[in-house]
Amino acid sequence: MNEQTTLGDEVVLIVVDVQNDFCPGGALAVPHGDEVIPIINGLAARFRNVVLTQDWHPRGHSSFASSHPGKKPFETVAASYGPQVLWPDHCVQATNGAEFHAELSAPHAALVLRKGFHRTIDSYSAFYENDRKTPTGLTGYLRARGLTRLFLAGLAFDFCVRYSAEDARREGFDCFVIEDACRSIDLQGSAAATRASLAAIGVPCINAGQFA
Repeated sequence: MNEQTTLGDEVVLIVVDVQNDFCPGGALAVPHGDEVIPIINGLAARFRNVVLTQDWHPRGHSSFASSHPGKKPFETVAASYGPQVLWPDHCVQATNGAEFHAELSAPHAALVLRKGFHRTIDSYSAFYENDRKTPTGLTGYLRARGLTRLFLAGLAFDFCVRYSAEDARREGFDCFVIEDACRSIDLQGSAAATRASLAAIGVPCINAGQFA
């Protein structure tokens, strides 16, 4: 893999949810989440096209355990669209926790895509809300710009990166996950399940060194 064959005008780096609440000290910290930042910064400098996604929940979002009396974070409830993991309050709109980490550097990113702002639907994927019906608009954006090869990095590997990669394949994009530029929550074996799921649908997990 080299720059000439992978980093043309049809290639885009999608940086998933590198926000304060998902980094150490945040409300829903992904273990070692901040370790991805220098890797992603180096990658972003190599890509002409970059998209950033941003979790952007209203207060009282239905995915928050605090919205369900008697429930605790990481328990699962039945939502109208299927099982929903309950999370600590995180990435609340216009709070410091929802901001991108200060050390993230992708000044040429052409799009910041906010997701999870519908109060009653969570959103892991950059393409669809968790009801699997409500689009974010990312598919149309990518197609309108001729972006067909997608490289995903960010937080967390086993939730938002996974769902984004799965939806990218369903939408017909050529998709890769840069695994060393991700970190996992690893909830009940979810990291291993993610690797198996991605392999089954033909999404390779690669590493940033392959861009050298």
